Amino acid sequence: MHLSKLESACPGVVSCADILALAARDSVVLTGGRSWQVPLGRRDGLVSKASDTANLPAFNDPISVQIKKFADKGLNTEDMVILVGGHTIGTAACAFISVRLYNFNNTNRPDPDINPAFLPKLRALCPNGGDRSVRVALDTGSVNRFDKSFFTNLKNGRGVIESDAKLWSDPTTQKFVQQFLGYNKGLHGLDFGVEFGKAMVRLGNVEVKTGKQGEIRKVCTATN
Repeated sequence: MHLSKLESACPGVVSCADILALAARDSVVLTGGRSWQVPLGRRDGLVSKASDTANLPAFNDPISVQIKKFADKGLNTEDMVILVGGHTIGTAACAFISVRLYNFNNTNRPDPDINPAFLPKLRALCPNGGDRSVRVALDTGSVNRFDKSFFTNLKNGRGVIESDAKLWSDPTTQKFVQQFLGYNKGLHGLDFGVEFGKAMVRLGNVEVKTGKQGEIRKVCTATN
């Protein structure tokens, strides 16, 4: 249903925040992932500033910074690894990839974490000085399937953006990636599909507005 039709049928009832949470769940299901029950009843915020995005994890954040940004929202390191695993679907622009292909940390060399056999493929998609808006699959070979192959690619040095690749190269997060790949199964036995749904519910409860807080936006791109 088009959002304007939804608002017309149920004026002032369904928030954009709830629509986004439901759309995230449905995108996972449509690409073969497990469903989960989405808690509803959120309301929309009254303020939306570009400067607030500074709190979001960046493509080149060290693991320690990523962990702190998630912790600031009440999410732990395991939550972080699970949620980043959502990159099993979707793409990133060359603008966020190229620096690690040609001049990583101002070395004029590629990021050593990139598998040497994978590097030419990335460079072909994102040539030096090329179109920075070109999109590249974050989970090579499985961009339209929600599965754990994203973690397999990290283990094999085929992470596309720097912050993803660090999930394997840093021991703090590598242990969680290993568990999703079947390592130490008797110890923990994490099922990525199940855990992702649980983590999304926790994420969806971060700083949520209910009751008389905020508003129900009529148009998702602007406050009322």
